[in-house]
Amino acid sequence: MRYPTVLVIGGSGFVGSSLVAQLSNAGHVVVVPTRNRERAKALITLPTVDVVEADVHDDAVLRGLMQDVDAVVNLVGILHSRAGAAGTPYGPDFERAHVELPKRIVAACVASGVSRYLHMSALGADVSGPSMYLRSKAAGELVARSEPSLKTTIFRPSVVFGAGDHFLNMFASMQRILPLVPLGGAEAKFQPIHVEDVARAFVNALACEQTIGRTYELAGPMVYSLRQLVQLAGLYAGYPRPVIGLPPSLARLQALLLEYAPFGPIMSRDNLASMQVDNVAKGGTTSPIAPELGITPVALEAIAPQYLSGRFPRARYDDYRASAHR
Repeated sequence: MRYPTVLVIGGSGFVGSSLVAQLSNAGHVVVVPTRNRERAKALITLPTVDVVEADVHDDAVLRGLMQDVDAVVNLVGILHSRAGAAGTPYGPDFERAHVELPKRIVAACVASGVSRYLHMSALGADVSGPSMYLRSKAAGELVARSEPSLKTTIFRPSVVFGAGDHFLNMFASMQRILPLVPLGGAEAKFQPIHVEDVARAFVNALACEQTIGRTYELAGPMVYSLRQLVQLAGLYAGYPRPVIGLPPSLARLQALLLEYAPFGPIMSRDNLASMQVDNVAKGGTTSPIAPELGITPVALEAIAPQYLSGRFPRARYDDYRASAHR
């Protein structure tokens, strides 16, 4: 087996949990660093998975994690950040997660002799993009490609859906409470991809030499407006509500208010800025994902009704956690 031991940074998150499970099923030894081991307890029971408490922003810790590791996957990403100083392209939280951490990872790979690196970016990443998020993701890509000795593959997924997601589940939860949904950016376009397809792309690319040096857009078979996705979330959850698109001025006001929601940002003005660029693969729906990745993306309609309706046990557990603000 190529790259028998894989370090997955961000492995306890939504995409990471699926990826770690698939790597384990394929026979890889997987090391998952986390700030809180309790948060990753679902991974601890998986065979060949070692969950360790570690601060991946510490250079010495990173180098220690990479001892006897054959490949590194970086899935770390955040959606919200404080604003940066005037004239800076992105805020300090985006800089730390999307730019500084990849710099540390690349440096640690080189110092530790790790030759294979898979990096999660985002569809629409652009150094001149309309949002701090997209600009910081593009800066992270530049870092990922900066070391010639690393065999790097970069992935740019659209919005990722699946049981436990924070996208469709959020809109479904809103419609359980609200009589209607006022929505900024209602006509923004997305091409959602299932979390298991994203994970499979990483697993299949790991040992495929053809993917080295490539950047792949990961998107599903259909393009939807944000309005359509919200409507589907309500329909599948059993609480369909009218969706009212907001004009730009009210959309910005809504984003500002949601940015300061009591339990953390639900949406931000930067998220709204990201939606100025359609989150759609360049090939649209007519160009399949590269055959060397070995995936045929599943349609949202085949998966989302099951977990949004509560038919997946994990969906019911997530509802409990949401109600308990945990």
